[in-house]
Amino acid sequence: MKILINVVAVLLFCGVTFAESDTPDKTTIDFDKTSVGQLPDGWAGGVTGQGSPKWSVEADTTAPSRPNVLNQSGYGTYPWCVKKDVSLKDGYVEVKCKPVSGSEDQAGGIIWRWQDGNNYYITRANALEDNVTIYHTVKGSRRAFKSINMKVTSNQWHTLRVDFAGNQFKVTLDGKVAIEATDDTFKESGAVGVWTKADSVTLFDDFSFRENK
Repeated sequence: MKILINVVAVLLFCGVTFAESDTPDKTTIDFDKTSVGQLPDGWAGGVTGQGSPKWSVEADTTAPSRPNVLNQSGYGTYPWCVKKDVSLKDGYVEVKCKPVSGSEDQAGGIIWRWQDGNNYYITRANALEDNVTIYHTVKGSRRAFKSINMKVTSNQWHTLRVDFAGNQFKVTLDGKVAIEATDDTFKESGAVGVWTKADSVTLFDDFSFRENK
C-alpha cells in the first residue's frame, strides 16, 4: 500500500509539472479551413535576421490530416510563423513536421514564449544533422543550451513536442524523450508557432497546444 501511495504521489507531481497527455481543452489547428496561398487567421510570418521567407497554406497529399499543410518555401536566416493571438506561459506545443528539402538546412521547429521576432524559445529537429536542439533567441542571437543526436529522416513526417513549466523544458520527437533542460531567459507568457532555418522547405500539420492552469 505504501508503494502504491508513493507511485500516485509521483504521478500527481509530474502531472502538475508537465502536461503529459492530451486533454479535451487542447487546441489543434490542421490548416484545412484556410484557403490555399493564405495564412490562418491570427497567424503572422516573418524572419529573425535577413531573407524573404514564404509562409503559406498549401495542399499536400501526404498531410497527416488532409488536405492542407503550412509550408515554408522561401529563404531566411531563421523564418518563423506564430499564432500571435495566443499567449502561453506553461503548457505544451506539438506539431507534425516534414523536412522536404534544403542544401544548407532541413529543419522544422517549435516556438514558444515568443515575445517578438528577436526574442523567443525554439526547439528544432534537423534532418541534415540528425539531431534535436533547444535554443533561446535573444535580441536576434540564437544560442543552443542542449542538443542530442537523433535520427531525423527527410521526406518523412515527424512529431515534435515541447512541454514547458517555469524554467523546465522537455522535448520529445516521435514520442521519445530527446531533451530535458532548464533555462531562465524568458519567464513571461508568449505566442507559439513554428520555425525553420535558411533554405529549409518544411511542411507543418496538426499544430496543437494546451495551457497549464
